[in-house]
Amino acid sequence: MGLMRVAARTAVISGTATAVSGRVAQRQMAAAQASAPAAAPAGDASIAKVQELAALHAQGVLSDAEFAAAKAKALGI
Repeated sequence: MGLMRVAARTAVISGTATAVSGRVAQRQMAAAQASAPAAAPAGDASIAKVQELAALHAQGVLSDAEFAAAKAKALGI
């Protein structure tokens, strides 16, 4: 019975941590969108995207590898 109690407690803690991390990620995305530049000209869409990605990277939402991959995709590299 003790093993079942430990397993249940671990499951509850894991679920709580997952829910909290999801809410933190949502808040970070909302903050990044709020701090994004107002509006870039249509020709500068890729530059605006890279700036948005840089802001997410600076906030810790994107890892170095995720930022590099997304930047290459936005620039068409």
